[in-house]
Amino acid sequence: MKKIVLLASGSGSNAENIIKYFREKNSLHNFHIITNKKDAFVLDRAKKMNVSAEVITKKQNDEGVLLDRITELKPDLIVLAGYLLLFPADIVALYPNKIVNIHPALLPKFGGKGMYGSFVHDAVVANKETETGITIHYVSEHYDEGAVIFQAKTPVAETDTALDVAAKVHELEYEHFPKVIEKLLND
Repeated sequence: MKKIVLLASGSGSNAENIIKYFREKNSLHNFHIITNKKDAFVLDRAKKMNVSAEVITKKQNDEGVLLDRITELKPDLIVLAGYLLLFPADIVALYPNKIVNIHPALLPKFGGKGMYGSFVHDAVVANKETETGITIHYVSEHYDEGAVIFQAKTPVAETDTALDVAAKVHELEYEHFPKVIEKLLND
């Protein structure tokens, strides 16, 4: 049984999808969710799925609470699933190639600070891109600059809105993120 810590800042749909994927396969992994927001919907999802969860605020994160908690949990893999804070460099150093993130674009395009969620999809449409997708990558001490593990693409039609692009990207996230995590856990 592997220990997986999932970090999310918002709704937690990717976290829920990952947990469901492993439960449907009867994989007996131990999940724990950490969010930086007290009102994040991911907490409701965790409760519904009977998964332990907690809030570690940005202030606590800056004070080393996240580092202490991760050290205590001893995860086999740390998964950022919509976690919007820059991940602490001291944790990155302690867990090389054990922290993964998903980005809703084909990095290196549309990455970096402030490029998340609808901001990414708006930029894809504004730049008249003909394709977009997802990038699953290792976390480094800089936003969206870690080594790429996996990418999947989807076409962008001239008539697509940012909402259309978001829907296509979410499909890719839900399909591929759990499978890539499973492969990493089995390597």
